[in-house]
Amino acid sequence: MSNATHDSAVTGIRSKFSKLGPTWVAGAIAAGPASMAAVLGAGATFGYALLWVVVLSALLGATTQYLSMRLGLLTERGIVGAVEDHLGELWAWVLVIDTVLASGLAQIVIMKTVAEVSGTITGFDARLWSVVWALVLAAGLAGGGYRFLEVGAKAIVSVVVVAFVASAFFVPIDAGAAASGMVPTIPNGLDGALLAAGVLGGAVHITLITMQSYTMQARGWTREDYDLGRFDVATSMLVAFGVFSVATFLVAASVLAPEFSPGGDLNAAVAADALGPLAGEYAQALFLFGLWGAAVSTLGANTVVPPYLLADKLGWETNVSDGRFRAAVVAVALIGALGAFLGGEFFTLLVVMLAFGLVGTPFALVVVLYLLNHPGAVPEQNPTAANVGGVAVLVIASVLAGVFVRDQYAQGSLTDPVTAFVLAFAVAMAAATLGLIGKFVLSARRSTPTVEAGSDA
Repeated sequence: MSNATHDSAVTGIRSKFSKLGPTWVAGAIAAGPASMAAVLGAGATFGYALLWVVVLSALLGATTQYLSMRLGLLTERGIVGAVEDHLGELWAWVLVIDTVLASGLAQIVIMKTVAEVSGTITGFDARLWSVVWALVLAAGLAGGGYRFLEVGAKAIVSVVVVAFVASAFFVPIDAGAAASGMVPTIPNGLDGALLAAGVLGGAVHITLITMQSYTMQARGWTREDYDLGRFDVATSMLVAFGVFSVATFLVAASVLAPEFSPGGDLNAAVAADALGPLAGEYAQALFLFGLWGAAVSTLGANTVVPPYLLADKLGWETNVSDGRFRAAVVAVALIGALGAFLGGEFFTLLVVMLAFGLVGTPFALVVVLYLLNHPGAVPEQNPTAANVGGVAVLVIASVLAGVFVRDQYAQGSLTDPVTAFVLAFAVAMAAATLGLIGKFVLSARRSTPTVEAGSDA
């Protein structure tokens, strides 16, 4: 290969990577503190037993984002607008409410994480930090818009991935035990169900599904960018997120599991020991930096999700040039400041947050699959492989969400407000999901041509 050809190839690769972004914003949420807490908790509590869920989460996460990317580019619409056009206003509002509830809870819990980690690092009160970060977030996103978010997401997610992947080379991983962890099983009741739902919820989440069309719009992508969109999904969710989650899990299972008692409370100080073989006495500082970076990037990406959907539903522009959209971004950023006043250990709350989001995710998956197979919404037939992959994600997400809800009910009581809210939300979203599936089946039957008597078969 000549130098000119080689230089041209390198330039082409660099150009392609420089154009990436929309799914990296989703990856900033996926590789965030909640996923970190779920993956570390799964490895620390059950050793290698839930490795299958971790591997599956990356594959299903990439599949889900591919379907969302495909819908966004082929319709060249925001997902709420597409739903309203082809399914009706009621279904659009259900999607908006579902997403706002999941992302709103995430905003508060992740802000609690950012504030408490910032407080630990600096020694200042976490409540003060929650206000500071809310103001920084509001000013940065309202002023810098999408590009501010995308650049930060790429940089911080890359640092977090490198830190945890490097640590995997310094720990003794039990290959036999890891292989046995690829056999699907959910151990130990609610603890196992919660962690499994949390791990999958980090990659297959309604927030990630719904934001994809808007971040692509913000980047100016159209149908002409379809190949770039696939590359974006593969590099961020399948490679970066997959490597990050598997490496983090293996380190936790190798280092923390022998010392951690199942049923114990995993916190930042205990989780930091996972990096001990790599960083020694600096393990806690390195872990806190990684956790802080993941939380900041996730918080920035999550803040724009409710404004995107509300703006699309209410007919606003989905960018900061519209004062109403900008005000919504500021409002969500400031509401997050309440996180520091939320009780409980943030590591536990992060996992519960993901499991809760997973409960509302099957509805969003059905919406995407419905529209991709609606001839009036998408101008070309959805590939069979894409439909099979989407249905597989739907079934697995529904089963894990169902197991979590069942065990939440078994362990709790209807008089407990958290349990009652989770069950009410689960019932409402299950009814909406089944209703939409029924609507799709009826529509498909009406559109199927019948063979008249006496005609050639």
